[in-house]
Amino acid sequence: ACVRGGFVEPPPSFSLRSLTEAETRLPCQFQVQEEEQVVQVSWFKEIPDGTKEQIITAHLTEGHTEFGRYSGRVRFESSSPTVNSALLIMNTEESYEGKYTCHISTFPYGNFERQLSLTVWTLPISSLDPVVLEEGQSFRVAASCRSVARPPPRLTWDTDLPGQTQNRSSEGGAVSTHFSLHPLRSMNGMRLDCLVWHPALEQPRRISNRLVVQFPPDAAVTGYNGNWYMGLKGAELKCESGGNPKPQSFTWTRDGKALPDGLTVNGARLLFGRALRQNDTGVYECVVNNGVGTRKVEYNITVTVVAAGVLVIVMIIIIILASSRRLNSVSTDPRGQNEDCTLLRLDSRMKNSLMSLEDRPIYIGSESTLGGRQGTVGEGDVDYLGRPVLYQYSWHEGRESIRGAEMEGEREERRRRVESYLKRSDMSLDSGLPSSLVPIKPQDQDGSVGPTDIPPMLSDLCGQMEGVTKGEDWGHRQAVLEVDEADCDTSSYQFSEALSNHFHYSNGFLRPKPHSNAILLHPRGQII
Repeated sequence: ACVRGGFVEPPPSFSLRSLTEAETRLPCQFQVQEEEQVVQVSWFKEIPDGTKEQIITAHLTEGHTEFGRYSGRVRFESSSPTVNSALLIMNTEESYEGKYTCHISTFPYGNFERQLSLTVWTLPISSLDPVVLEEGQSFRVAASCRSVARPPPRLTWDTDLPGQTQNRSSEGGAVSTHFSLHPLRSMNGMRLDCLVWHPALEQPRRISNRLVVQFPPDAAVTGYNGNWYMGLKGAELKCESGGNPKPQSFTWTRDGKALPDGLTVNGARLLFGRALRQNDTGVYECVVNNGVGTRKVEYNITVTVVAAGVLVIVMIIIIILASSRRLNSVSTDPRGQNEDCTLLRLDSRMKNSLMSLEDRPIYIGSESTLGGRQGTVGEGDVDYLGRPVLYQYSWHEGRESIRGAEMEGEREERRRRVESYLKRSDMSLDSGLPSSLVPIKPQDQDGSVGPTDIPPMLSDLCGQMEGVTKGEDWGHRQAVLEVDEADCDTSSYQFSEALSNHFHYSNGFLRPKPHSNAILLHPRGQII
């Protein structure tokens, strides 16, 4: 029996895939048997019209030959093509895609062939075209991504931006995609990447991109702390501005006019190259332009004579000095103390007098018509109005309203008399005008007032504490006084001494004695 050789590779109906610009190996190897020999190896490519195009041939004795457009582009993988007949395409092109035939000629058994298919892919060629947008523009394309490959690729967008995608494809494996949106300044710098998907790639190819949205600047002046004063050095203002792109044009003016001498502009900064003057006060305006829009801002600058901290310290010192002088003046004025004592005694007198009224206020002469609960009437005790004093031992709830009305009336009478006295006393002592405070009384020959010639009102105020009026037939009152009588006597004596030493009666008026060192003090504490 005759045993013939066979193909080791490729297997029947074999197909392979390659990429453009890459090296492609077309396998072919024939195994001979005993007494069989490979004489010639040839490769052919089938063209669209069905004919075959010879590529290369290797003869056992004559060597190998390359044909046509394949010359210099192909070669056998082995230096012994009759043993290993694999063909190498050194730089694969799309046109090399098709069906290939490996033809083996042997002796003495003849020819053998094996066919295979080659598919040529192209890697994606991609590009991304960003669009520079401006805030306020209408809905439009923000970026376009294109790619060409065999087979055609697939394109997607990786972004967080809100928008719409539109895909397109054309012959030759070219595809494109467009991303559209409404531009806002908040979108500036956000990710807008294009992803390219293709079978020849293990993972999608990313084309990175950041959205660009231009918008006008936002101007603001900084550097003024509200405490600029004459003589301050190193002062400067800065025009802070945002916007995209960053502004490069800054224009400074003051009060709508050119800047005064000594001021220079360094980009966004306005430098005061000298000490501040008071006439540097004004409204400073900064105008910013970044090519997209123009913004201006005004700032009012005030230059004071001295620093704010110095003014505060001076005011504090003045307040402290004024307070100290006022305290010293009040503490050395005896009349203020006498008035306080007089008012205190009057208040105590009012309390005791009011407490002495009984529920039954009806009386005639020295005979009481008291009924119900009993009260004791002292012999000869009267209040400062000349009424009998009723000492309280019990209260009657049913007459509460009548007693309250009488108490209010007495309180108003005392307040009126005290205010009248103080008013007339102040007018007589301060203004020098005639006063009706003291009625006409006999004077000594020198016109002075004796220690016992006390004005009636003061005598009444302090005399009430005595509790007894001469010639009256009421008993000695037994109410307890809240103010010490010794204090009242002392104050009355001091007041009488002051009157006799510094004042005299003349034609019914109290007038100051002429004296070179005499100083009249207001009854209220003041700084003289």
